[in-house]
Amino acid sequence: MEFLSFYTLGRKMIKAIYPGTFDPITNGHLDIIERASKTFDVLYVAVMINKHKKCTFSLEERVDFIKRCTAHLGNVEVVADSCLTVELAKKLDCKVIVRGIRAVTDYEYELAQATSNMMLNREVETYLMVSKPELSFLSSTIAKEIATFGGDIKEYIPSVIYDDAMKKLTINN
Repeated sequence: MEFLSFYTLGRKMIKAIYPGTFDPITNGHLDIIERASKTFDVLYVAVMINKHKKCTFSLEERVDFIKRCTAHLGNVEVVADSCLTVELAKKLDCKVIVRGIRAVTDYEYELAQATSNMMLNREVETYLMVSKPELSFLSSTIAKEIATFGGDIKEYIPSVIYDDAMKKLTINN
């Protein structure tokens, strides 16, 4: 007997996109991905190319890291692009952009982004997900800085990429 799901009952599939540079992916990012994957039928994790950010890890490394970290999530796909997020959402037929909020300063930035995206495409909604308190301080920048000064970031990045990330972070020191 086939399992009855919302799909078989006529509900339209809801696709979402979670964009970022993920340089590298942190446990905070992974928490948002895991939680969002439970909410949406398909979640695209979009590694975005931002010409204003100097990334430590190549695009290929960042995509590989995310694929390794999300291998256990059957409805998560990893993509990469350099266009506007709303343009990529349209290409992928996504109606939702997922963003993580750690603090009030994130909210102010994300509100401006969400409003801009709404002006560009009124069919795409932005969902803001609040970080777990124990992860609210965490960013890729903080993790990289700690690692380059010899600190331990085992609690900050997923264990599946830890060794590879540390090789590059300690080489750049």
